[in-house]
Amino acid sequence: MKIKIALFTFIIIILIPVGFVFYIQQDIKIMRSHYPYFNLKTKQYEWLEQKPEEYKNLKEVSSNIKWAIVISEDWAYFDHNGIDFNQLKIVLDEGLEEGKITRGASTITQQLVKNLFLSDERTITRKLIEMLYAFILEKTYSKDFILERYLNIIELGNDIYGVEKASLHYFGKQSKDLNLKEACFIAVLLPSPIRYSQSYRDNELTEFMQTQIDELLVKLRQAKIINRHDQLIMELTPIYFNH
Repeated sequence: MKIKIALFTFIIIILIPVGFVFYIQQDIKIMRSHYPYFNLKTKQYEWLEQKPEEYKNLKEVSSNIKWAIVISEDWAYFDHNGIDFNQLKIVLDEGLEEGKITRGASTITQQLVKNLFLSDERTITRKLIEMLYAFILEKTYSKDFILERYLNIIELGNDIYGVEKASLHYFGKQSKDLNLKEACFIAVLLPSPIRYSQSYRDNELTEFMQTQIDELLVKLRQAKIINRHDQLIMELTPIYFNH
């Protein structure tokens, strides 16, 4: 009887977690040889052996859009291991004080994992699995590899996925040619891209989006990506949408 209990305990404590980690490793292994792509017909992410036409390597993307999105979405991206525990603690403390969680603490890696491998359900179990995926993903691939995939699959408008499509749609230019203010506009779309793209439909920045862009420019200066002069120049630079 004791042997059966010991064997059962071993299976629960050791084999199941090890098996689950192995499953995740096999799941994300596909990223090594395939490219993520959002199929507009099926409304699902798929994997392609050939690089999609508008998929851009990180070196082909402007540093403006790269840093605008990193600082906007995950300031500590290059410092954490897939999970930003400092940010997570802040969010949890705020949640305890307010009585509910009012914002997320997902890193860029976690957002990539959720989009490509998991559902949108908001449960603790799904969140824990997402964190495990993110940790293993960062142990498997480089930061640049993960960021490149993220920049190519994020939703940035109605049926607009990836920074290249967003750049062509909103500004009629390739992502490598975006100036800093245009890059900031695309970056601040991320929380709610369809709703926040009202500025594009109106062909004029809303007061809300103007504020969001200016605040992101301040963050970029604080992160020493740009200097004070660059910030002031960009604040005064008009945005011309592609209409």
